[in-house]
Parts: sequence; structure tokens; C-alpha cells
Amino acid sequence: MSELIASKFPLSQKYMDFINSVRGVSADFLEGTTASGKTTVGAGIKFMRMVSASRKKLHVIAAKTTGKAEETIIQQDNGILDLHTNARYFGNGDKDYKLPHIKFEGKIIYVLGYDNKDKWEMVLGAQFGCVYIDEINTADIEFVREMSTRNDYLMATLNPDDPSLPVYKEFVNRSRPYQKYACDVPAEIMKELTEEPVPNWRYWFFTFRDNLSLTDEDIKRKMAAAPKGTKLYKNKILGLRGRATGLVFDLQKRNIITAEQAKAFTFVYFSAGLDTAYSQSSPDTIAFTFVGITADRKCVTLDEEVYNNRDRQVPLTPSDIPKIFTAFLEKNRRTWGFARDVYIDSADQATILECQKFGRLTGSIYNFIPAFKKTKIIDRIHLQSAWLAAGDFYILEHCKEYADELNIYSWKEDKAEPEDGNDHLINSCQYAWLPYRDKIGSVKID
Repeated sequence: MSELIASKFPLSQKYMDFINSVRGVSADFLEGTTASGKTTVGAGIKFMRMVSASRKKLHVIAAKTTGKAEETIIQQDNGILDLHTNARYFGNGDKDYKLPHIKFEGKIIYVLGYDNKDKWEMVLGAQFGCVYIDEINTADIEFVREMSTRNDYLMATLNPDDPSLPVYKEFVNRSRPYQKYACDVPAEIMKELTEEPVPNWRYWFFTFRDNLSLTDEDIKRKMAAAPKGTKLYKNKILGLRGRATGLVFDLQKRNIITAEQAKAFTFVYFSAGLDTAYSQSSPDTIAFTFVGITADRKCVTLDEEVYNNRDRQVPLTPSDIPKIFTAFLEKNRRTWGFARDVYIDSADQATILECQKFGRLTGSIYNFIPAFKKTKIIDRIHLQSAWLAAGDFYILEHCKEYADELNIYSWKEDKAEPEDGNDHLINSCQYAWLPYRDKIGSVKID
């Protein structure tokens, strides 16, 4: 890295490792929060370094439009022209190359807008050394597919978006983080980086904290500018994927308590819920929750347990559930108290029948009951939101998976209903408290 670039702005150790990881890497995918420096460091430093090292003459930078590429990648402060004084940009092309392009160290970097199919189809006959795709989550997927087969090295940045977009399944989720930085990847995203991996495809997650040019005040100001509970906050500030326009629940720190705090309550009822998903090709889970209802009308989520068949060599089936669910119930009976009636997703008749058969054959002390689902999902959300706001709903601090779901569960953009995902523990917990809903809460909900 040149002294000029080093003098422009400070780099975190993660960014230095990213820039220097050039051997054995054929693709880099950069996801994360806004203002994390992905574009500046990705396009301006590492991509240009890869172009410089490439033996090929032709390369590509692609953004939604060529104007967007000029504004955010090429001509901005700390953009390519600012960082590389030997680079020249020809926005209208020249006599030799009709498309907009950058000339750099004898190389040609085409600048394309993936919104204009007529323009990018003009270069499809070529093979490129390096390809950079800005905000790949918004790109024409046909463009991404075409470009992915026409390069030696691909770099793509993206802001978290709808996880069902094909770009995730076909590209981003086939990359893997370096072990050193795997802990920086949010658990929700790490669960999705499980498509069949491509050797030498690397995943990087960057946040405000990785951009050393931001002060603490800068970060606070950016975080304050995005209202909590909105898609903007979820995607830009938390760096989490999600298709919805806003978060369903507003989980506060005061709703999270310790086991010692929970033991100060007087519990009068215990219950448990079970939601199932046996797929081996999705992040959906088999989810157990154990809850307690207190004498002063609080609902406390006391324990959770989660299984995912995608992570298992031998997948769980309905016949496996009674034994492990009973072990979960027994553990909590010894710790908290006896939940005689426990509730299973009424749509999963196979698991219900297996649990009931288990009860008959073993003389189980538990009643395995189909979940009461006459209360509509929107009404369940209304109840739980009111309890959270009033301080009538608590979660033990070790129930991190449940808290994570509450923090990303979102509304659909096109319908007034929540997304169908990130909800297995949410559903499981609802099954547990639904029979006791009239015994919870200090605020009456009509």
C-alpha cells in the first residue's frame, strides 16, 4: 500500500488483513453497516491493488448507474482518483474504448451501470481480470451471473437486504469468513453462510468500529439518525438482513434479566412450547421454550433450546423429539418448577402424535397438547408488545437466540403482517403463554 493511501486515513487491523489477503482468494464479499468504509477500502485500495497485479488488461467496476459509480467510487473524497493520482477517468469513453472507463497502469477498467442492460451486454464477449460490483444486492441477477463467470477475481459490496434474494443463495452465502474474524459476523448472518461453499470465496462483515476515521461522536450521530424499529435501523445500523419495513418488537435492556432476578419472583404457573421445522436446507429451527407466569402477572422466558437439521449429520425426526423435549422439561422442572401442560405446534400432527405415544408408553407426567392458535398472530404481537412496553415480559439473559429473533423479526413491506421467518422461538414462546394470556399484564388490552 502506497504512502499516499496510508496518509489519507487510518486503517483498522481488520481492513489491513483484508487488503493483504490476496493469495488464494478469488472473491471477496463485503457486507455490514453503513459508513463502515467498505466502498472506500474495497474499491479504492484492494480492488485497485488486484487490478495492478493482474496480467489481464480489461477490468470492470459496476454500480447501479455510471453516475452512481462516479459519485461514490471514482470521484468522491478518498475515491479512486483521489487515492491513485496516476488513474485517469474517461466518462464519455475515448477513440479506443467507447464505454466510460478508467486508465490505470496500462489497464482499462470499464465503468458500467447494471441498470442498463444494453450497455453491459456490450462487454459480455470479454474475459476480465478483476470485477467490482457495488451494492450487489440491488444488481440485476442476470448481470451478476454473467460477470461471475468472466473474471479471475470478484469483489462485491452489499448492504444487508432481503435474505431471500437469489444473490444470497447463489453467491454471498457460498462464501466463508476468515476464522480470525468469524466472531464479528452477526449470528443471524452466520446461520445463512451455509450454502455449498466455493473454495477461496471470502466473506467480510464491517461495522462503524472498523472505520477508524469515524469518531465516537460521528457514530452516535449516525445511529441516532435512524429510528429504532425501522428497516433503516435494522439494515444500516445493526447490519442485519431483512426484507421488512420495520421491526415488530421493541426489546429493551430492561426486559432482559438474570436468573437471580427471576428467582425473586413468585411463580404460579409454568408452561412450555415447541415449534418444529425439520428442513435440512434452511435456517429454520426446532425450538423449545420454558416460561413462568408470576403472581404479579409477569411472563418470564426462563429457558430455550434450539436444533437445526441443517447443522446435523443425522437429522432429527418427529420420533426423536419426545425424548429430548422431555429432557428439556425435566431440566427446567428441577430448576424452576413443573409445567404439566406443554404445547406443540398444532400444524405438526406427526410430532404431536409421537409425543402423545411417548406419554402413553412411558407414563410421562407431561400432557402434550396441540397449541391454541385461535388467537391470530397480529393479536399475539399486540399482547406481547404491550407487555414488553409495560415491563410485564422478561427474558433471561442466557436466552440469546430468542432475544436475537425478537430483535430482527420484521413486518413485510407489501402486507400488514410479519415476515414468515426468524420466528420459531417466538412461536414456541407464544404457544407456551397463550393459555395464560388472561393472567399476564398490568394493562388491559381489549
